[in-house]
Amino acid sequence: MSRRPTPRPPRSAYITPAGWQRLQEEYQRLWSVERPKVANEVSEAAAQGDRSENAEYIYGKKRLREIDGRLEFLSRRLEELVVVTPEDPGDGVVRFGAWVRLEDEGGEQVEYRIVGPDEIDAGAGRISMDSPVGRALLGKACGDEVVVRRPKGDAVFEVVAVRYAE
Repeated sequence: MSRRPTPRPPRSAYITPAGWQRLQEEYQRLWSVERPKVANEVSEAAAQGDRSENAEYIYGKKRLREIDGRLEFLSRRLEELVVVTPEDPGDGVVRFGAWVRLEDEGGEQVEYRIVGPDEIDAGAGRISMDSPVGRALLGKACGDEVVVRRPKGDAVFEVVAVRYAE
């Protein structure tokens, strides 16, 4: 009896122009700077002789595989992605690419940008449209109440501002 692998849910294929640029820059840096540097280090380590106990050679080969794997991933992912330039239709509705300011029940405010999964950076306020908060915000407008289901209990927010400008 053969077992089929469980299909993975498709990742969202949307990305902002800034996110696309960051991924392309990462690909170019890995390809033109990091990979040649590590390949040269591996070559120099290999020239030292016995490779079985040469930590620099072993680590370098491992790092080279990691870089090649990331390059392969980025290459495939950049082909799949759809660049979406966020535009403000003026209706105050939260869509992909929007900056959304929320206020919790205690009056504390926080601002998030709704982006694709390839752009997530919580420290910069970029959250995935597929996250619980992102899903709850899509389609909401200023003044709407948003309930986010969390393991430690529901959180209630009010949408206080929606903007699309960087």
